[in-house]
Amino acid sequence: MPQSKISRRITGSFLMLTASAILLLGAYLLHFYYQDSLTRQTDELTRSAILAETLLADAVRQDSPEKDLTPKLIDIQQRTGLRLTLINADGRVLADSSEPAESLDNHRTRPEVQGAFAGSDSHAIRYSDTLKENMLYVAVPVYDASANPLGIVRTATSLSPIEAAYAHGRSMILLALLLTSLAALAAGLLLAHHELRPIRRMTADARAISDGDFKRRLAIQTGDELELLAQTINQLTAGLAKKIGEAEAASHQQSLILENMDNGVLLLNAQGKILTANRQAARLLSLESDYAGKSSIQAVGSVALAAAARDAIETTMPQSLTIPFRQQGISRTFAVFIAPCPEGNSVRILCVFHDISLLQQMAERQNEFVANAAHEIRTPLTAIYGFAETLLDDDFREPAISRQCIRSIYEEAGRLRRLVNDLLQLARLERRDYRSQLVLERIDAGRLPAQIGQRLQAQLAAKQLHFKTAAPPQPAFIKADPILVDQMLANLVENAIHYTPEGGEISLTCQATGKEVCFMISDNGDGIAPEHLPFIFDRFYRADKTRSRSSGGSGIGLSLVRFFVELFNGRITVASELQQGTTFTIILPQLP
Repeated sequence: MPQSKISRRITGSFLMLTASAILLLGAYLLHFYYQDSLTRQTDELTRSAILAETLLADAVRQDSPEKDLTPKLIDIQQRTGLRLTLINADGRVLADSSEPAESLDNHRTRPEVQGAFAGSDSHAIRYSDTLKENMLYVAVPVYDASANPLGIVRTATSLSPIEAAYAHGRSMILLALLLTSLAALAAGLLLAHHELRPIRRMTADARAISDGDFKRRLAIQTGDELELLAQTINQLTAGLAKKIGEAEAASHQQSLILENMDNGVLLLNAQGKILTANRQAARLLSLESDYAGKSSIQAVGSVALAAAARDAIETTMPQSLTIPFRQQGISRTFAVFIAPCPEGNSVRILCVFHDISLLQQMAERQNEFVANAAHEIRTPLTAIYGFAETLLDDDFREPAISRQCIRSIYEEAGRLRRLVNDLLQLARLERRDYRSQLVLERIDAGRLPAQIGQRLQAQLAAKQLHFKTAAPPQPAFIKADPILVDQMLANLVENAIHYTPEGGEISLTCQATGKEVCFMISDNGDGIAPEHLPFIFDRFYRADKTRSRSSGGSGIGLSLVRFFVELFNGRITVASELQQGTTFTIILPQLP
C-alpha cells in the first residue's frame, strides 16, 4: 500500500469507482439475463401447456382414469423433457408424467393452479420437494363447451440450467471485477505516483523553507493549479524572507543598542522575577550568571524596586525612583525608570537603571566647591572688614597700630587677589578655545629645577630649608607652555615649603628614562594621611579641616598642578607617609 494519504485516496477512489461500476453493471446484466431466460422459458412452457391442453382436453373432459392418461404423459415427457400434470376441477391430480397420481396431494392451493382456475394462464416458481430442485410451473385451464373450467393442464421444467448459467455469469462477473480492480489499482498507483511527484517536490521544498532556507524556490511546471500554487508559495516565501530579514535586522540593531547602551536594563515578570538583563545591567548590579528566574529583591537587594514594580502593574502607569546600591565595597546611586509592558494576558516590567553616581558626586563636589570657595573668600574679606572697622574707630594717635592694620589689610587683599586669580585661571583653562590658543614649545626639562630653586630662594632661606636639584646628563626636551610648566613645578615646591619644618630638606630632580621625562619633588615634612591622598588634587580640599592659615594655601594649587600635567599629556602620582615626608612624581612625554 502507498504511504501517502493522497495516494491511498486516489487509489481507493479508482478502486471504488471501478468496482462499483462493475458490480452495478454485472448485477444489472445478471438480473436481465435471468429474467429474460425465465421469460423465454415461461413462454415456451406456456406454448407447450397449450399444446398439451389441445391434445389432452378430451381426456380431461371425459375424466379418464390415470391408466389411460399416464402413458400419454410419459410419452410426451420423453419427447419434450417437460413434466406434465393433469388436474381436475377439484384440484385432484388425474395423471402425472413423473409421479403416480395417487401419491400426489391435492393441488388446489398451488399458486399456478389457482391462477388458472381464475380464467387465465398462470405460472409460478418454487422448490420441488419431490425433485429437490427449483421448478417453473405453467398451468393452462381446460374449458367445457360452455366455457366453464373443467381442469388444469400443468407443465413444469427444472430451472437448474438457468440457475447454472446465472452462477456461471456471476463467476465471470466476479472474475472480471477482480481483474478490473487489479488493473484499477495499478492505474491508480501510477496516476498517484505521477500526480504526487510535484506535490512531493513541493513538500520537500516547503520543509526546507520552514527550516529557514528562504532562498529555496518551488520549480513546478505542470500548467495547472499546482503550478499556480507553487508560484504563490514562492511569492509568500520571498515576502516572508524580506520581512524576517527586516525583523532580524531590527532585532539585531535593538540588541546592539541594548547591549552597548550605558544604562542597565532589566525585564521582570508580573511576579517580580528577572526574565533577562543586558550586559550593562549585569555589570552595574553585579548579577550572577544564573540571575534568570531570580527575584529582583534577591538579585538587586532593593525592596523599593519591587514595590515600585507592583505599583506600576496596579496603576498601569510608569514609576521612577532613586535607589542606592552598594556591593563588593562599591557604592552607586541609580535613577530607575519603571514601565509596565502588557503582553497578552500577562504584564512585564521594564526597568531602566541610570547610573547617576557621577552626577551626584559632581553635585556634591560642586556644593563643596561653592562652600569652600565662599569660605576661602570670606576669610580674607572678614579680616579686611575687621581691620578696616578698626581703622574707622582709630583716631590715628598710635601710628604703629594703624600701620599694622593697613599691612594686614594689604596682605589679606593680596591673598584674596591670588585666590581670585587662581579661580580665573582654572576657569580659563577649562575653556576649550583658551586651551587651543596655548602655544606649546620645545623646552629643555633639565634646566627647570635650577630655575625653580633660584626663583624660590627667598622662601627657602626664610625657613632655612636645604634645596637639592638634579638634572639628566643629556638634554631632555618636553612640549609644554613655559609659563605653565614653571608654575606647575613652583606650586609643588611651594607646597613642600609650607609643610616642611624649618631646617628640613626639599629636592627637585629631573630624570630622562626612555621616552619619558620624570620630575620628582620630595620633602621630609609632616606627610599626608592615607585617607586624604585620593582627594588632595580636588579644588579647595585641605587635610587641615580647621583651615588654619599657618600651614598652607587655599587648596587651589594642587588642582592646578594636575590640570597642567593633563594638559601636557602627562600623569602625576603622590606617595606619602606621616612624619616621613611626601613625594610628587610627574611624568611627561619626551620629545625625540
